[in-house]
Amino acid sequence: MAQGSRTLLVAWHSRTGASEAMARAVAEGAGEAAELLGAEAVTPDHLLRARAYVFVCPENLASMSGAMKEMFDRCYYPVLGEIEGRAYATVIAAGSDGEGAQRQIDRIARGWRLRRVLDPVIACFDAQTPEAILAPKRVRPERLAQCREMGAAMAEGIAIGMF
Repeated sequence: MAQGSRTLLVAWHSRTGASEAMARAVAEGAGEAAELLGAEAVTPDHLLRARAYVFVCPENLASMSGAMKEMFDRCYYPVLGEIEGRAYATVIAAGSDGEGAQRQIDRIARGWRLRRVLDPVIACFDAQTPEAILAPKRVRPERLAQCREMGAAMAEGIAIGMF
């Protein structure tokens, strides 16, 4: 695990495997710079140690997943005013458009005064029935490649002191 100011925290939650696969691809792309943690394990100290963040979660009922929201709830005030200006990016696994979860994360990031440095990656699975929504998901190779590229770009930004 990378330590200190060279760390990219990849915080994730997954219900059907898609977000986990994409988070792992981000971390793979970032290499040694990555600290990959499930949302339930993230503490304020992890956020304080990291230089940049990638938040990865599914969209559930037009919102970010409850576990990801709980991570933000737990960590928000302890780091408020301490992580301003740090870089972030997002990856969303969506049944339809992912925009609701994306907006929620962006709103929290604005409160922390983080700065988005890459466009969101939203993988739409077109899951519209209960069976399709709950089914394990396979992420297309090109989407995983996009996540690896995101991780590599974030790690490079940290390495060159861009963020």
